[in-house]
Amino acid sequence: MNRMKAISSSLRFLNSSLATRVLATRNQVTHFSSSSISLPLFNRSHDSLPSHNTHKKLYFSSKPNSILELVFSNDWSEEVEKELENSRQSLTHETVVYVLKRLDRNPLKVFSFFNWVSEREWFMSSSSLYSLVLRVLASGKKMKEFWITLRTMKEKGFYLDEDTYLTISTGFKKEKLNSDVSALSHFYNGMIHQNAMQSVVQKVVGIILGSDWNDEVENELAKVKIQLSDNFVIRVLKEVRSSPLKAYKFFHWVGKQSGYQQNTVTYNAVARVLARTESIEEFWSVFEEMKSVGHELDLDTYIKISRQLQKNRMMEDAVKLYEHMMDSSYKPSVSDCVILLKSISGSDKPNLDLVFRVAKKFESGGYTLSKAVYDSIHRSLTSAGRFDEAERIVETMKNAGYEPDNITYSQIIFGLCKTRRFEEAHKVIEEMQACDCRPDIKTWTILIQGYCDAGELDNALLSLYKMMEHNGYVDADLLEVLVGGFLTQKRIDGAYKLLLEITGRCSVCPWQATFKKLIQSLLGVRMFEEALVLLRLMKTKNYPPYHEPFVSHISKFGTMEDAVEFLKVLSIKSYPSHNVYLQIFESLFQEGRHSEAKDLLYKSPHHIRKHSKIYELFGSSESETAKSETAKSETAETQIAAN
Repeated sequence: MNRMKAISSSLRFLNSSLATRVLATRNQVTHFSSSSISLPLFNRSHDSLPSHNTHKKLYFSSKPNSILELVFSNDWSEEVEKELENSRQSLTHETVVYVLKRLDRNPLKVFSFFNWVSEREWFMSSSSLYSLVLRVLASGKKMKEFWITLRTMKEKGFYLDEDTYLTISTGFKKEKLNSDVSALSHFYNGMIHQNAMQSVVQKVVGIILGSDWNDEVENELAKVKIQLSDNFVIRVLKEVRSSPLKAYKFFHWVGKQSGYQQNTVTYNAVARVLARTESIEEFWSVFEEMKSVGHELDLDTYIKISRQLQKNRMMEDAVKLYEHMMDSSYKPSVSDCVILLKSISGSDKPNLDLVFRVAKKFESGGYTLSKAVYDSIHRSLTSAGRFDEAERIVETMKNAGYEPDNITYSQIIFGLCKTRRFEEAHKVIEEMQACDCRPDIKTWTILIQGYCDAGELDNALLSLYKMMEHNGYVDADLLEVLVGGFLTQKRIDGAYKLLLEITGRCSVCPWQATFKKLIQSLLGVRMFEEALVLLRLMKTKNYPPYHEPFVSHISKFGTMEDAVEFLKVLSIKSYPSHNVYLQIFESLFQEGRHSEAKDLLYKSPHHIRKHSKIYELFGSSESETAKSETAKSETAETQIAAN
């Protein structure tokens, strides 16, 4: 209670209309305590679920949080199953998704819960549920449970969609699970080949995408022998997602067919398809429609849609959807709130009204603002240049028990640099050092980035050397910022010397992208030797050979000595492939430099000269040259005869 009074007192600075919106629900919050909030707590991180307690007395209510706490806090047992069975009417599709998403850091719990609920006669499972479980098991490397679930999925007639397959396969490849990659590929391809529904799906998709939606399209669909099911509808919606308005028409056409009724699975499926710029009105129409018939957006669908809206910078819709979800039984986590606030603050001119709408809705549920949420609000204010209000937010945050840190100060520096108030930004650095909050390399990088964006490279370098006096090292991110700043100012030679100096003094390994960008710039001003030095450095850092711009440069401007030296650099640790030689020869031919190509061929290793493709290339070139010489001779003889 005392803490909440302190927060309320500190927030009186917000005497603007924005402040009124934030504080509108404060009197609803003061009676809450952390012990009265069901799991998961919104003032905890996603990871900080209660500790596992096998002796905890079981209790149960129909609320999703209570179901989640029951499953999380107890070992799987007959008693847990009994409690779940007694409340089976509450175990809707949306609730099961909610529990699975909240348990995604505990794959064995996910497997036990889903394995049990999917076997109940009263529960309707779906392909989307299986896909969610498979993603959790795959990311948790629970391979035995993964393959059991995948086999069960197939036996029950559900299918593995392409997006899930690619996501899991990519994860397996990163973990070097080669046998699992191969087995999954075999399973997926076999599933597509064996599935009798696939041909019907493709036929329906062809009709839908073949023309604008009209009566003729509906008549053609009516002629197809379709056995309507949730699986079928979901698959068609996925296939036509690139044409969301047609997907919307198909969804409603299906709903009118005799003997079939849309449900929460299909409503969520079409919602995912429609949440984009050209079909946002249809999305909200479906959203209201599904609520009117008793269905809700499940948490997995919400997260995917919210990310898509944020990616497309549809922030108004993302906030509106967040508000709806916070009023539902399946509230987004604190991390979802923070991600949304970060997206809003990430624009050049953050919409502060949206920021405070999110904060208000977050608090209206009775949850106190976490450090991450305060940071997000603070970031928006500093980015918008509202430094007085940002300073007061910091005071509010301190009164709530959160001390300013590097994140807090870095955001102030970012905002000041954005408005070219560099002297004040330096004072913030001094303030940090005075209060024992040592600026880290990210804080310095923000300041240096600000100078680079403003074209003040000398001040950027001065800040770099000051940083090195205190921190003593540079990382690849900062080096990328500096190189980019120099290249923007066309100071290519300066960027080159800076990279060599820093890599030498600080033992930092530049990003591959930094190397590539600088090599292209050097070759653009014909600084071949310098570019070759960077290529040699790339090779010593075990980066893949970056030969493409060198091939083009050598064929247009280089000598054969340049080509030989380039190929020698590529030979460090491994020989260049015949494809690199082939590209150089072909590029030389395209530039009409046949004699230089032959000179290089004679200097090439024996296995390159004898390679079939290169032998064929030079054979065809000699043939073309002979034809050209013959044509020239015949033309000359004709002219002589005419004279």
